[in-house]
Amino acid sequence: MSGNTAGPGATSRAIVVTVLAALTGFAAVYVTLGGRDNARPSSTTAAPVTATASTTRQDKLNTGEMAAFVFKKEPEALAEAAFSDGKGQPRALKDWHGRVVLLNLWATWCAPCRKEMPALAALQREFGSKDFEVVALAVDRAGAEAAQKFLTSIKATDLALYIDPTARAGTALKAAGMPTTLLIDRQGREIGRLTGAAEWDSDDAKRLVRAFLK
Repeated sequence: MSGNTAGPGATSRAIVVTVLAALTGFAAVYVTLGGRDNARPSSTTAAPVTATASTTRQDKLNTGEMAAFVFKKEPEALAEAAFSDGKGQPRALKDWHGRVVLLNLWATWCAPCRKEMPALAALQREFGSKDFEVVALAVDRAGAEAAQKFLTSIKATDLALYIDPTARAGTALKAAGMPTTLLIDRQGREIGRLTGAAEWDSDDAKRLVRAFLK
């Protein structure tokens, strides 16, 4: 009799345990799948994709003739640099807000500047517009007359004359040497720069500029 009495109770408990185990297992599967589903749209997962896309884009732009071009991680505000145009009128970088600018810092005594200046003139000839200008700024104590004579002698008259006879613009813009060329966006921020001479009328240079004119 005692064996018969224990049997039904044990069987009932076994059934309850089995049901609870089944429910627990189902809940565990649901939470696991739900967790994976919820993780897909999270910002943590998406961030590396954005960073990779940005990096890939930049890597494609600073290759070949533009291999020495160094991008800023994010466009950076520039210090204001005072200078004058060929007519002696005061100018500042803010005058170009709304346009993409390739700002080239050069000097008459700089041999690499002489080498690259015709290419800059060719780039201005092809791309110069209400959206873009090559701003060739002579950071040169020799003055405006000497700078204009330099541009004329190397047939770079497509470039307007801009001059800073105090040479302070180079310091304000943290130029490491001459020539230094900065690519500036429509908000007046530095996208990146290249120190040294470059073939600015090359396909690689045009691709770089064109990417920021879109």
